[in-house]
Amino acid sequence: MERYNFKEIEEFSQERWEKAKIYKTPENPEKKFYLLEMFAYPSGDMHIGHTRNYVIGDTVWRYKKMQGYDLLHPFGWDAFGLPAEQAAIKKGESPKKWTYGNIATSRNTLKRLQISYDWDREIITAEPEYYRWNQWLFLKLFEKGLVYREKSFVNWCDSCKTVLANEQVIGGKCWRCGTSVRKKEMEQWFIKITAYAERLLNDINKLDGWPENVKTMQRNWIGRSEGAEIDFYTEDGYKLPVFTTRPDTLFGVTFISIAPEHPYARSIDKEEVKKYIDNALMMSEIERQSEEREKTGVPTGKFAIHPFTGEKIEIWVADYVLVSYGTGIVMGVPAHDQRDFEFAKKYNIPIKVVIMPPDEDLSPDTMEMAYEGHGMMVNSAQFNGLDSELGKKKIIEELEKMGRGRGKVTYRLRDWLISRQRYWGTPIPVVHCEKCGIVPVPEEQLPVLLPPEEEVNFIPTGRSPLEDARDFYHTKCPKCGGPAHRDADTMDTFVDSSWYHLRYFDPRNDKEIFSKEEARKWHPIDLYIGGIEHATGHLIYFRFMTKFLYDLGYLDSDEPALALFNQGMVMDEKGEVMSKSKGNVVSPIGLIERVGVDATRIAVLFAAPPERDLLWSEKGVKGAERFLSRIYNHFMPYIDKKNPEPDKKDPLYRGIEKTKKILTEDLEHMRFNTGIAALMEMLNQITAYPSKGSETYVYGIQEFTKILSPFAPHLAEYLYAKFGEKQSIFLEEWPSYDEEAVKEEIVTVVVQVNGKVRARLEIERNTPEEEVVKMALSNENVKRHIEGKEIRKTIYIKNKILNIVAR
Repeated sequence: MERYNFKEIEEFSQERWEKAKIYKTPENPEKKFYLLEMFAYPSGDMHIGHTRNYVIGDTVWRYKKMQGYDLLHPFGWDAFGLPAEQAAIKKGESPKKWTYGNIATSRNTLKRLQISYDWDREIITAEPEYYRWNQWLFLKLFEKGLVYREKSFVNWCDSCKTVLANEQVIGGKCWRCGTSVRKKEMEQWFIKITAYAERLLNDINKLDGWPENVKTMQRNWIGRSEGAEIDFYTEDGYKLPVFTTRPDTLFGVTFISIAPEHPYARSIDKEEVKKYIDNALMMSEIERQSEEREKTGVPTGKFAIHPFTGEKIEIWVADYVLVSYGTGIVMGVPAHDQRDFEFAKKYNIPIKVVIMPPDEDLSPDTMEMAYEGHGMMVNSAQFNGLDSELGKKKIIEELEKMGRGRGKVTYRLRDWLISRQRYWGTPIPVVHCEKCGIVPVPEEQLPVLLPPEEEVNFIPTGRSPLEDARDFYHTKCPKCGGPAHRDADTMDTFVDSSWYHLRYFDPRNDKEIFSKEEARKWHPIDLYIGGIEHATGHLIYFRFMTKFLYDLGYLDSDEPALALFNQGMVMDEKGEVMSKSKGNVVSPIGLIERVGVDATRIAVLFAAPPERDLLWSEKGVKGAERFLSRIYNHFMPYIDKKNPEPDKKDPLYRGIEKTKKILTEDLEHMRFNTGIAALMEMLNQITAYPSKGSETYVYGIQEFTKILSPFAPHLAEYLYAKFGEKQSIFLEEWPSYDEEAVKEEIVTVVVQVNGKVRARLEIERNTPEEEVVKMALSNENVKRHIEGKEIRKTIYIKNKILNIVAR
């Protein structure tokens, strides 16, 4: 017999799949399943970390296909933006040449891996047929008042020479290059995502199939705060609106702090203040907010008037106040806010107690830290004696009567800054006319094409490169016909990825963004696979854009994905994250050439649960090779029997039926590593079986081949064909298991509480201890005897007795 030859097997199987067109998306799905992995940045070659993501998706596809689902499983390229452009510049190539070269290489890798994509639906976001719809979305948002341009302080990366959205600043550094981000005042384009803040927050409750940690991250990022906006006025009549969640502490205000970026702060003509502001703006928001860093500020010499008492309150500029939160102005209440307390102590600002805790008398002279809890209001005029929670409501009511404040809800979420001073992106479809102002480009003139690379210097300088493309930049106003110029900024690449999942429905449509009829067939995504690092960036934008298109009537549901799965990262053998810059990446193509596609897949899937980080090891690759070789060597001599009749009392029959059950459950819950472990155990039972060639043996290897197929599709397809089957194994039904054969023996476990019998449980033999304990604690008689007691420990004698010790 010939030895296991993966190249021959791969060629054979791939030819069968090609002829059967098994990856083709059905036109009219009856039992639809939309499976999607986040598309790729083509900024370099793929490594094994990327491969893991796509292999996870492919394994799900093969299982779902055998379950009879009609699948949409497309792929595309997030081709525009900083990642590709920065890599191209580093390599000394044009962004287009570099990007499209990487797309060709990566596409070949995915095809070699036989990831089950329908390549007829491939999209590339740098193609005009795609980005014209970015521009169309911009115009629709503009029509609805959800896009605006304004001068503001923005996040600036000195290395990438461009602005960044808040979501692209991670730990105070640029998401792409790691350079510390500073604030810079510029006129920029924003999408008013805050108009959807309440819906984005409330509808998290709809996301039943999303991980809880992602939902928590989104809730925190959107950050709903309920409180009051209070109008303080300066002595010269300038209004300073302050948002606070604690209006009950209003009488404890002894200073007001303003963010360095705030217009009022920058209007103060005082050298000391100007110097302080300049220094503060050189720091990132993370540095300014750091708990370890001492809070600093500078007095302005200006005063505001307290809305109730009429007292003069000194105004400070302080770096710990952020213009991006609330109004950029904070009322300083040192007795009841720790940061204000530290600030007041440093600068000898008075401290006034206005909330008294239930069991303590606070004195400003002896306080060592702020009291931030609730209690009774004191030193608060007519509000004295009120519970602070009630006091909040009463103070808001009084402020509203006076016209000096109002109840308000605010969000941490900021509007989405989408303009970039870079070449490689979607041109913004507006012109600037001296006579008409900002004029949107008419829809019939879309797409506004990105000018050829030879017309611009795309090396970042801090100004928009498109200004240099004279034929592009200088144009006529669509409204008056007079001279005008195009907007020279390009859109953030996250605009491209905010709606790409919808273009797959109808990727060649040149009349509309996608057909509503096609959307009704496939929307929403049933399973979306990608990294948790996108939780507060892409995954918020993609929810927002789905809601916007729902509001326009293009979709029947306003959430993009029913289920989300976050895969872990791949580490090298030293535990470091794989990256090209570290030179520690493993090439999937190199592995495929050496050990084959199936061994690469098994190594990736078996090494760790898919949601956990994976420590890459050559031992795992060798183990995968051995596993597949053993299957081939033991199965090939016995493949000529059709429709074997197994002995249902045979232990081998029971073993294969139990393994089918385990694999079904593991694939349902994406426990690929334990599924492969079960296959390995079953293979040991098969190879040790004495009656090789018997009906039961042949049944076992044929059923084993079917449940192997999602993990090692090439070998499974090859063996299935050798069994004499004419159609692909992936057009076969996923095997059911014999319920009688998988039943475990029922045993009775006696449950004792402090040594006395309180219940008897009928359970399957070898039920895990934690499940037995859970069942016992839910028993009514057991609950009655442990009520009011603390469970000190449980003692379990397997399949016999559980003793609960409670005191």
